[in-house]
Amino acid sequence: MYDYLVVGTGLFGSIFAYEASKKGLKCLVLERRSHIGGNCYTESVENINVHKYGAHIFRTSDENIWKYMQQFCKFNHFVNSPIANFKGEIYNLPFNMNTFSKLWNIFSPKEAREIILQQGKEIQGEPKNLEEHTIKLVGRDVYEKFIKGYTEKQWGRDCKDLPASIIRRIPVRYIYDNNYFNDPYQGIPIGGYTAIFEKMLEKCEVLLEVDFLEQRQEFQNKAKKIIFTGTIDSYFNYKYGALEYRSLRFEHKILDTNNYQGVAVVNYTDRETPYTRTIEHKHFEFGTQEKTVISEEYPLEWNKNIEPYYPINDDKNQELYEKYLELAKKENNVFFGGRLGEYRYYDMQDSVKSALEFSKKELGIL
Repeated sequence: MYDYLVVGTGLFGSIFAYEASKKGLKCLVLERRSHIGGNCYTESVENINVHKYGAHIFRTSDENIWKYMQQFCKFNHFVNSPIANFKGEIYNLPFNMNTFSKLWNIFSPKEAREIILQQGKEIQGEPKNLEEHTIKLVGRDVYEKFIKGYTEKQWGRDCKDLPASIIRRIPVRYIYDNNYFNDPYQGIPIGGYTAIFEKMLEKCEVLLEVDFLEQRQEFQNKAKKIIFTGTIDSYFNYKYGALEYRSLRFEHKILDTNNYQGVAVVNYTDRETPYTRTIEHKHFEFGTQEKTVISEEYPLEWNKNIEPYYPINDDKNQELYEKYLELAKKENNVFFGGRLGEYRYYDMQDSVKSALEFSKKELGIL
């Protein structure tokens, strides 16, 4: 008999399993995929650590989270400075004075503010949708070149049909600074993410390619408690219907060049390019390999047969999630956590924080 059955080897499940095993508790960890690490998984291709499920850049403003992660790896000094490609025109991201200078041939923050303010006046009254909300915040030029096409590809819907709440705020900097994040702690684990999970799970028994939901009868009584990090609605057999997500498909390519795009991430912001971005993985670790590996990222409508990525946290889905949450509260010794278990859009530091808070409550750790 195990103390805990942990379903899923992403950040939430792996951190909890690590903390439990530190206390001498026995954990059996199940993973549906053929590898550990969830969407953070990296694998070596042409001696390059490839982020198989999209770019994962660790960043946080919480010093404690930064220190916690450093026990598993050393971070390099990578800073995320992506660029936008709009029909061949190249601009810096996030929206800052480098972007505005090229867009409008201006120099001063005062000029940029005036243009954005003037263009925002196009929208009178309360914005009715994402398009109006965005134009009011950043003006039509920024909306048309950088937000409209990218967002419509990402969500599979016209911006006029999307709620304003999807983009609650848009970071606009009136300084010449291409650092995408404001967090003081930022970097990529030297040697990739997979080694982190290997360290977290080294004292646990891990079974790969095991779908807990398909083999529930076999595993649910093997432990005193269950930590479930899959989709909460699937655990309850979609009793009230399926929660909605957006999904992704990745095309990975090995190219016979040592430098394809000169930057880790390029966002393709026009509507015509079918993918939202390309990732050149070697730039995360300042690689000098002879070849390179790129990944094209294609947004997809989600169905139950493919991987869920982004929860669609609109009112309809939140109401549905609340119903499942009530069922979860009635479960004896089953706990739901992580991005899918909590139906939240989590960055990595959010998952770490949630896992540590739960571990503290469940295990009494300091």
